[in-house]
Parts: sequence; structure tokens; C-alpha cells
Amino acid sequence: MSRRNRKYAVPGVNRGMQMFKAEVMRREGYNVNPDRPDDVKYEVAKELGVPLQQGDNGDLSTGSAGKVGGKIGGSMVREMIRLAQQQLVDRERE
Repeated sequence: MSRRNRKYAVPGVNRGMQMFKAEVMRREGYNVNPDRPDDVKYEVAKELGVPLQQGDNGDLSTGSAGKVGGKIGGSMVREMIRLAQQQLVDRERE
């Protein structure tokens, strides 16, 4: 599975997003190395029964890959929504 070249809307946020991913997945109960937060995908894949390996995963179905990415991305989106809602509440209290 090759790594996508992500383009964020705000330049320079790549490291921050990786740290955010690490923190969110740590809260989800995964063992995350903060220096290599992308490696959490292997732990997630194992939990989901997806045979994701380092290197070539050409025989992995898109559905299986989507299960892993969806678990990680879904957790991140839920946390972003929670943070935005908290900011709105905090703003109303000012």
C-alpha cells in the first residue's frame, strides 16, 4: 500500500495532523509511537482481521483497506467535531 501525498489546505500542518492522529488513536486504546503515528494502521488492521503488511499490499481489497482507514479517519473526524462543539460552547460563555 503506497503512501498518498496528502495536500492540506493550510501549509505546514502535516506534523500537527500526525500528532493529532497519534493522540486520537491513543485515546481509542491503541499503542501509538508518536514518532511513527501512521504505524497504528497495522494494529487497527490486526484488530479488524485485515491482512495489512508493511510493503506491498497489492492483493488487499479496497474494502479491507477502507475498513482500516475508516476506523482511523472516523475517530479523527469525531474528535474534530467534539473540539469544534466545545469551542462553540466556550465562545457562548465569554
